[in-house]
Amino acid sequence: MSDGGIIVTRIYTLVNQKGGVGKTTTTINLGAYLAEFGQRVLVVDLDPQANATSCLGVDKLGVKGGTYEALLGDTNIFSYVLLNERLKLSLLPSSPSLAGAEVELVDELAREMRLRKAIAPLADKFDYVLIDCPPSLGLLTVNGLMAAMDGVIVPVQCEYLALEGLGQLTQTIERVRSLLFPELSVRGVVLTMFDNRTNLSTDVVTEVNKHFPDQVFKSVIPRSVRLAEAPSYGLPISIYAPGSVGAQAYEALAKELLKSDGVKAR
Repeated sequence: MSDGGIIVTRIYTLVNQKGGVGKTTTTINLGAYLAEFGQRVLVVDLDPQANATSCLGVDKLGVKGGTYEALLGDTNIFSYVLLNERLKLSLLPSSPSLAGAEVELVDELAREMRLRKAIAPLADKFDYVLIDCPPSLGLLTVNGLMAAMDGVIVPVQCEYLALEGLGQLTQTIERVRSLLFPELSVRGVVLTMFDNRTNLSTDVVTEVNKHFPDQVFKSVIPRSVRLAEAPSYGLPISIYAPGSVGAQAYEALAKELLKSDGVKAR
């Protein structure tokens, strides 16, 4: 947000090494609503599967350049940013070539810092940068954590196995904090795929709140058919089904984040 000519850019990394927890869904839909509320938003797709890229209607096989080139030191990063005029949302896309980046970066100096350095020139062009990490705890995810200047957002599925993975993720965050980035913090936990018909979902909500007191977003994302359908149309839920319960939940999450960041929706 611009304040007296000064750009305040918030960079959040969305991470969870467990797949299928709604990480990309949260990145895309949170970003879309932040943009709808007048924020200049950049989504950075750091996943070789390029799901965030596909979810925004971009053919991952046709990507000319993106996070792969950025990680390998290409200074032409501005030319790779794609603007979705309809959503007023920008994307630094991914492609299958990103899968080779971890191997190619193994012997490079400061390899954990590549993404942070790559997106630094972009930061003052945006109010929010949301980085979507792969479902792993490898070098790409470490790059995502190192770039999380304002914290990590952790989507957690409301199922039992998600709790087990949360402990491993917490250990990784602590390791990165102690060895590389002392300022790294958990910005918040987003509870996803909540089913109010089951006791299990309610129990998971209780347990996550115990593990992360005062760090769990109040906006809970329900299990929703519309949310599952939207990616196949290359659209966020705000466009695909704006009246659905999933849309209402992500709209509430965006408002909650803006309020806690002290940002007024435009």
